[in-house]
Amino acid sequence: MSFMTPEQFTAANKANLETLFGLTNKAFEGVEKLVELNLQVAKAALGETAENAKAVLAVKDAQELLALQAGLLQPTAEKAAAYSRHLYDIATATSAEVTKAAESQFAELQQKFMSAVDTATKNAPAGTENAVTLVKSAITAANNAYESVHKAAKQAADIAEANFNAVTTTAVKASQAASKSAKRAA
Repeated sequence: MSFMTPEQFTAANKANLETLFGLTNKAFEGVEKLVELNLQVAKAALGETAENAKAVLAVKDAQELLALQAGLLQPTAEKAAAYSRHLYDIATATSAEVTKAAESQFAELQQKFMSAVDTATKNAPAGTENAVTLVKSAITAANNAYESVHKAAKQAADIAEANFNAVTTTAVKASQAASKSAKRAA
């Protein structure tokens, strides 16, 4: 069996450190996008609040006030849905980058492990063929299990995204209907 040389050990540590810093940078990029989104929302909300306050001060009667309130309801729901969508997109993109890096690392570790197993089997003493076959079968079963779990997680994420989109669409449509009803009542 072979051991890592100091050069291989140094290279492995360097690669792990680069991966760590890459993942850290991706996480910070996600946080930066989130902060930027929140600043945009806060700035827009401040401007809208000023405009709405001016509009309320310009109201002449109760009917006009009800119509104004109904008109403000729909855009607020749509903006909340858009904000949620942006949050979801940022989280999904950041998660995808981390997953991609983790899968790459896993594939590399798996390849190295299989290489080590192959080397060990070549140097295995006679009569250990059954043990070697058992180890290879266990590795294959573990890989198949990982792939099944990964596929199931991907399907669950796809279903969650579809549900998120459906709920967001339903909420926006409900606010539009409520806004139209309120405008008719006014």
